[in-house]
Amino acid sequence: MGDADGFDPEDIQTVRKYALQNAIEYDGKGKAGSVLGRVLAERSDLRPHAKRLINLIDFEVEQANSLANQEGLEVVRKELGGIDPEALKRERHKKKEGLRELPGDTSKVVLRFAPNPNGPLSIGHSRGVVINSRYAEKYDGKIVLRFDDTDTRVKPPLAEAYNWIEEDFEWLSGRVADVVIKASERMPIYLKQAKKMIAEGHGYVCRCGAEEFRGFREAKTDCPCRGRGVSVSLEDWDSMNSGGIMEGGAVVRVKTSMNLPNPALRDWPALRIQHSPHPVVGDKYKVWPLLDFQSAVEDHEQGVTHIIRGKDLMDSTRKQTLLYEHFGWTYPETLYWGRVKIHEFGGFSTSEMSSAIKTGEYDGWDDARLPTLRALRRRGFEPQSLISLWNEIGLTQKDISISMQTLESFNSKNIDSNCERRFFVSDPIRIEIQSEDSPSEAKIARHPDGAIPGMRIWGVENFIFIQEEDCKQGKLRLKDFADIEITDSNAEIEGEERSDGRPIIHWLPEKISREAKMFVPEGEKIRELVGLIEDFELRVGEVYQFERVGFARLDRINNGVVELVWLHG
Repeated sequence: MGDADGFDPEDIQTVRKYALQNAIEYDGKGKAGSVLGRVLAERSDLRPHAKRLINLIDFEVEQANSLANQEGLEVVRKELGGIDPEALKRERHKKKEGLRELPGDTSKVVLRFAPNPNGPLSIGHSRGVVINSRYAEKYDGKIVLRFDDTDTRVKPPLAEAYNWIEEDFEWLSGRVADVVIKASERMPIYLKQAKKMIAEGHGYVCRCGAEEFRGFREAKTDCPCRGRGVSVSLEDWDSMNSGGIMEGGAVVRVKTSMNLPNPALRDWPALRIQHSPHPVVGDKYKVWPLLDFQSAVEDHEQGVTHIIRGKDLMDSTRKQTLLYEHFGWTYPETLYWGRVKIHEFGGFSTSEMSSAIKTGEYDGWDDARLPTLRALRRRGFEPQSLISLWNEIGLTQKDISISMQTLESFNSKNIDSNCERRFFVSDPIRIEIQSEDSPSEAKIARHPDGAIPGMRIWGVENFIFIQEEDCKQGKLRLKDFADIEITDSNAEIEGEERSDGRPIIHWLPEKISREAKMFVPEGEKIRELVGLIEDFELRVGEVYQFERVGFARLDRINNGVVELVWLHG
């Protein structure tokens, strides 16, 4: 079997197992993208061979689907059970790992997606957009887009990021948020609730230093400020807001218990002093809420019914539940997901990207080497590829590690039938055609499978361009045109019909060749391919598939030079 070339029986058996499992799950309509993710999750040693692996997966998925449709799913289950009975069990329980039913009352579902606007959305953020949007659609509910922008010092908001995030949200979810909120514009609500909390004896102003309070927390001992009267805390509260107490001089704490088993819950900080100006409200406020307080209050204000967050934020749930008990509120149902690490972007954070952009290491937030949605859009990724990725992973607390090749495989399936083919010749060599009776016209399909009807029609005269490395081949087949033999810088046409097994190469007539550059992201570097592109109905923003190169998006035409950003193979 040609599709198995280079893979040993164990590799093939692994692929077959997941192809059969997938065929059962999708009732004989298994999907290669799903199988690739599962295979690479089990066999990380196959990651370097993912591109070749796709051919094997396509074959096995086709075989499994055919078996399901012709012989029935029970036959597929029997074969899968013979390979790995555990895989059959996992298949039966697979549905529980996906988008399960929301707990509690779902008669009026309100969800929220709450990024910090210190930069545009990244691949990591996309999970929150996709999962929350799907639940909102499933239950005909609302989704709140909330900008958690009350940190003006550690992660200060970026003024442009608000619009960027709204654009990213709409691009990925296919909808605008039902409610859009900037926490910085809701400050009177948070300050009012903080004062109420202090006045009712559920919170207090703490004048202890950070290290001093840490000692009390570790010793499970009340700090001296906790026992002061409400009136004293309210006086300090007024002083904090008027600027009478400098940064670091006081914080507002939520009264819990200094004997709680979890140290993070012991009289946790709710508001602190920040005098740094804010891009939305300037220097209007001196006291700002910390995220756990602000988020908890705003969730209540918006009537949020379900919170979906990372399992690393379980302490936030515990803190906020204690706050809700003070206020007499009912805490939303909460679901968690585990961490997802993408190998190629394991070390990136928004803050680190911002710093690298400022120093000129990257050209901007849409630099093709970055994991931002703006970068993915610029390269030509479709939103459905991210939707498919997160649908496949589902809502699970299991930590997962994946490769960009998984996302690329989803994207390839989504765009292949919609992308016209074009030729790109890098390192071009000019060749003269010697034959007097050579064809004067080439007709090449816009799409090899006819998914896009029509032909690209080229006029062919005396000179063509081929890739430099192909000049050494001698006898060649110009794709969809003619057999040739190259001698020095000349080419003699030996016939229009394919006559033997000589290599097939891409090429371009001089008449329709146009200077081009293709920028290929490779880790932290950009490789630049310089060559010629087929000048046939080129459109800026369009994604094309190029022979030997893969998919690329036409980014712009700069001084007559076509500039492309590589997408994936």
